[in-house]
Amino acid sequence: MGSNVMFALSLTIFAGLATGIGSIIALFAKTTNTKFLAGSLGFSAGVMIYVSMIEIFQKSRTYLSAAVGDTKGYYFAVISFFAGILFIGLIDYFVPSAEGDIGNLSEKDSRSVALKRMGLMTALAIGIHNFPEGLATFTSALRDPHLGVAIAVAIAIHNIPEGIATSVPIYYSTGSRKRAFLVSFFSGITEPLGAIIGYLILRPFFNDTIFGILFGVISGIMVFISIEELLPMAREYEKSKVTIIGTILGMAIIAVSLLLFI
Repeated sequence: MGSNVMFALSLTIFAGLATGIGSIIALFAKTTNTKFLAGSLGFSAGVMIYVSMIEIFQKSRTYLSAAVGDTKGYYFAVISFFAGILFIGLIDYFVPSAEGDIGNLSEKDSRSVALKRMGLMTALAIGIHNFPEGLATFTSALRDPHLGVAIAVAIAIHNIPEGIATSVPIYYSTGSRKRAFLVSFFSGITEPLGAIIGYLILRPFFNDTIFGILFGVISGIMVFISIEELLPMAREYEKSKVTIIGTILGMAIIAVSLLLFI
């Protein structure tokens, strides 16, 4: 169990620290390839939607059916799924992501105080959003390492533009790449932190019922993130069909990947 925990934690750290990759891209790249970014976000959404609906939800139903029977297990899985959507939806409502438009910040250099506040608030919002994402990655990897890898990669791609959104306003307001990178980096640290806290709280209660409920909640969280954040953000960067192509490609690749491990 110990090696599984370390593996799951390593994947969660990898996913969380992808915000630092986004920060580096924003701070050192002269231009951003919007088609590549939109395609990557679509790819991430495709992976997360497919793996949530086809794999994670079915695991939720399987665990809960084993614990309370087929009919009740199905009902509880559905309830857990929508509870996950409600949970992340409430977080999103009370702590909006505040990613905003980062394309025209060069026109607002004089508003350094406002920009700095925007960057810090974005980092705080992303940090809070990352808590359930960290638990999702960690729990999935703990029970199914292959599934955990797929989720970690998808969430890592999702975190790259969050790193951009966090670091750009900080850099424009302070002129310090180091400070901008550190703020972005620490917002990503909340992902493994959420995993550790969730694991320590739930560890004494781990059984088929708890895992079933967790997988149902996780599937709801990931579908919400994909529909509410990833796909709209991808469309903001690029209006062409590259987003839907990336989404379908993400679904196809994760489907083949899961088939190989049956």
